[in-house]
Amino acid sequence: MIERLIALALLWLPAAAGALTIGVLHRADDARLEPRRLALGYLGQPGGTPEAGLRVAVDEAKFQLDAAGIAPKIEVVAVEGAEQARQAAERMARQGAVALVADLPAPWLLAAARAPVTVFNSGDAADALRQQDCRGNLVHTLPSERMRSDALAQWLLARRWSRVLLLRGPTEEDAARAAGVRAALARFRLALVAERPFKLSADPRERALANPLLLTGGVEHDAVWVVDSDGEFARGLPYRTALPRPVVGDGGLAALAWAPNFERFGAPQLARRFQRAHGRPMTAHDWAAWAAGKAVVQAALATGPKTGAPALAAALAAPGFELDGFKGTALSLRPWDRQLRQPMLLTDGLAVVGIAPLEGVLHPRNTLDTLGADAPEKLCPAR
Repeated sequence: MIERLIALALLWLPAAAGALTIGVLHRADDARLEPRRLALGYLGQPGGTPEAGLRVAVDEAKFQLDAAGIAPKIEVVAVEGAEQARQAAERMARQGAVALVADLPAPWLLAAARAPVTVFNSGDAADALRQQDCRGNLVHTLPSERMRSDALAQWLLARRWSRVLLLRGPTEEDAARAAGVRAALARFRLALVAERPFKLSADPRERALANPLLLTGGVEHDAVWVVDSDGEFARGLPYRTALPRPVVGDGGLAALAWAPNFERFGAPQLARRFQRAHGRPMTAHDWAAWAAGKAVVQAALATGPKTGAPALAAALAAPGFELDGFKGTALSLRPWDRQLRQPMLLTDGLAVVGIAPLEGVLHPRNTLDTLGADAPEKLCPAR
């Protein structure tokens, strides 16, 4: 009789929850998060570490995770270099992490991707990570530079601003990103009328290289496209051009994964949840970390409480895997480069003025693939 009572009691006890460990990797002493830089509000820069967006995604799914017997755990590690990133990723993989969410420079990110676990890139937009440097276990929730450039090129095409003056910064990153801009202009048959370098310098002999009137004068154009990875020059360019022309790129109108003032498809509710949780607006990087967390949770719910890294990777790779990103359409992973398909928000930092792909832009399979590298290009040797 006692044995029967014990057995009945055990039936009413909740099942032991399966642990779902998600790792977070971010750079220690991140210069992008210095108070002065945050106060300036550069378009497209992060507002914090990936932990913020990830926690919002996990908290949203608390009821479902509890019902499925899944206990989420987030482990956050700050690293100072590629070797530390590799060691931290491999340690967390050994200890049972099913996925990692990382905002790291490209070399550090590739080092972390050596661990046998899915790594979500929520912080680096470099096209090379989706092309020649791609990895089979590296998933990108932050849009690529090509996606951002294609979105702006579509906007220029729709407005019939077909003649573009390109201003490019002095860094290697600026040069790589400018190549993506040229590719986008060619893809949508816009004319590059001139490309001019700029440079912020304290040297009086180089003062002309930072003069907006000189840089934008002497050539007929419909729009100015500025590539400025640092952001300081670009933020002061609008309304200072030689001709009254719109500015796009890193100043003026930007194409981003997220804008906190987006007012459609349930976006305000997500923005408010993030604001309440962290006391600041949700940035594009936050959204990318949130999307990574949402993907992990959704895959874990599909595979059950004993989800491991291999099962989660298989669920993510399933042909029917889709996410609701509060952007009005289902999001999915491109099988050829592991980039998350998604609309791009066109914003000046005050309002969202458009969403790309724009109406009228066509694709034989998925209009979201008009943003970024398409399957026939076969730029990722790992796929």
